[in-house]
Amino acid sequence: MIQAIVFFPLIGALVAGLLGRVIGHRTSEYVTTGLLIVAAILSWITFFGYWFAPEGAEHAVTKVEIMRWIASGDLDLRWILRVDTLTAVMLIVVTTVSSLVHVYSIGYMADDPHRARFFAYLSLFTFAMLMLVTADNFLQMFFGWEGVGLASYLLIGFWYTRPAANAAAIKAFVVNRVGDFGFALGIFAAYMVLGHLGFDEAFAAVSGASGKTIHFLSWDLDAMTVVCLLLFMGAMGKSAQFLLHTWLPDAMEGPTPVSALIHAATMVTAGVFMVARLSPMFEASPFAMSVVFVIGAITAFFAATVGLVQNDIKRVIAYSTCSQLGYMFVALGAGVYSVGIFHLFTHAFFKALLFLGAGSVIHAMHHEQDMRNMGGLRRKIPITYWMMLIGTFALTGVGIPFTPLGFAGFFSKDAIIEAAYSVGGNLGTFGFWSLVIAAGFTSFYSWRLIHLTFHGEPHHDAPAAHDDHAAHDDHGHDAHHAFDHAHESPTVMLVPLYILAAGAVLSGTVFTGYFFANPELVQHFFNGAVAVVTERYEAAHHVPVLASLAATIAMLIGFGVAWYMYMVDRTAPARLAASNRGLYQFLLHKWYFDELYDRIFVRPAFWIGNALWKGFDDWLVDQTLVEGLGARVKDVTNRVVRLQSGYLYTYAFVMLIGIALLLTWAIVAGGLLG
Repeated sequence: MIQAIVFFPLIGALVAGLLGRVIGHRTSEYVTTGLLIVAAILSWITFFGYWFAPEGAEHAVTKVEIMRWIASGDLDLRWILRVDTLTAVMLIVVTTVSSLVHVYSIGYMADDPHRARFFAYLSLFTFAMLMLVTADNFLQMFFGWEGVGLASYLLIGFWYTRPAANAAAIKAFVVNRVGDFGFALGIFAAYMVLGHLGFDEAFAAVSGASGKTIHFLSWDLDAMTVVCLLLFMGAMGKSAQFLLHTWLPDAMEGPTPVSALIHAATMVTAGVFMVARLSPMFEASPFAMSVVFVIGAITAFFAATVGLVQNDIKRVIAYSTCSQLGYMFVALGAGVYSVGIFHLFTHAFFKALLFLGAGSVIHAMHHEQDMRNMGGLRRKIPITYWMMLIGTFALTGVGIPFTPLGFAGFFSKDAIIEAAYSVGGNLGTFGFWSLVIAAGFTSFYSWRLIHLTFHGEPHHDAPAAHDDHAAHDDHGHDAHHAFDHAHESPTVMLVPLYILAAGAVLSGTVFTGYFFANPELVQHFFNGAVAVVTERYEAAHHVPVLASLAATIAMLIGFGVAWYMYMVDRTAPARLAASNRGLYQFLLHKWYFDELYDRIFVRPAFWIGNALWKGFDDWLVDQTLVEGLGARVKDVTNRVVRLQSGYLYTYAFVMLIGIALLLTWAIVAGGLLG
């Protein structure tokens, strides 16, 4: 069964990619989508085996060997598909969201002339992610890790005729290479310190590595700390954490279904999964866990502040993804790994719902994305409105405290905030308030999106901003025309929204006991798939009442402020921006990270490249060495050629001169007179 789950997407990718022109776009769509749906069904069957396991039963780790991969000395690596509770959770997340994105894309990409290639890329992306989550050793995980990076490059730059799409794809690829370099070094260091690349063997060797030091960057440092921080560097790149986050909003240049797939279930969750999988190693380094905690808290706060002022509907949701990933890493850094996976699980449903809902809005508005050019769409696209509303409820964490009633984010996000508070000390205080403030900001920008897009009257204050198909089919529609002709999406695009909405409503209340609420059940459910320290869960359950209510209070404040500014007094945002112009520009320019990196890294790199190109290659090599020497040889030959007159008496004269010179040399040398 596990082989089918992993390889069905690969088969679909090969069929659509290699035979797409032969079998046609429609057949390619059906083949890839059908295989993904089958993989999703099989994934749920696999998950049910762990979910409904009887009390006291041990969750076995299933390993299926595909082939012997590398055998060199003591190194014996096999391609093994590993399935445990953590894998089972990731399987349903990846395959469910991916299959729904495939179905949605049948409608969304209906007019694109390269649909077969698009569906091939989607399936390849899914296969790479499945390779990652079923990995049984570091090298296999790295293979899937890089496969996801490659597929993201192909999908973000799918419309390669657009300079912005090409730039975004290159940016995502390069930034991730920075993180992947650290990840590769972490794998090398893990092998050097632990002596194994297989997960089970490496985890068993962790206790023996305690107290060991490693010489790194001229210092003798704790070995496990170095290993974990290098591995986390890879997670920072893939999961767009602070400092390596800049590629994420630019990834919106790809088609909207790509955004949903990347941001909800695949690429950005890879880092979270990796840290959770390697939790026995991170447990050996409290300092590394603190770093994960701090970076996650900073990311959650930073991305939420930037999301406050974004006007592009997809970029608002993109920064929301970045912020929510920060929440996940805070949970991992706090040592409640299952809670981080819980938020990954719930987030996949409501974030995919929000992205696909945004795609439905863009489709209805003839590819308009600027929220300032929308308004009043509730009457035009009521189904999309309610789906987006459910996604917003789940994202902002709407629920009734201390009851089992609430949307998905209410349970998972609040659990993370409570866990952050339970860490205690300055670290816990910093994390707690960062997340609470981020929760308020999340509520504000989420409801700002709803009010600007769906409520009030149509407003057309901004220049038209077009995305997706408009870039290559020149659908020129102004905002007035777009609103007048706005229509609900076809059924093939709405059905995935219904299913995701069900997940956004139910996933929290149904699964909270397995991931957080009941520590004994959490331990039984995961059965060693992630480290579970029950004392940390107990501490998170016994935080003060105000700490438990903090996220709900922040959510209500954010909702109230957004309601006032965008429904009661619509002039308030402009006045606030004008009175705080410096702060507004700071947030609008995303803390000037792009400009800073451009000056520190991009421009020097371009200068060095141009110097090597024009100075070394063009001038020194081409003009001086190659062409210069060639020119000198040509000059000499031209002078010699002038002697070739074609007249016999000239040749006879030259011969006489030569004979005379020979005789002279002979006489001088004494050869004739001696």
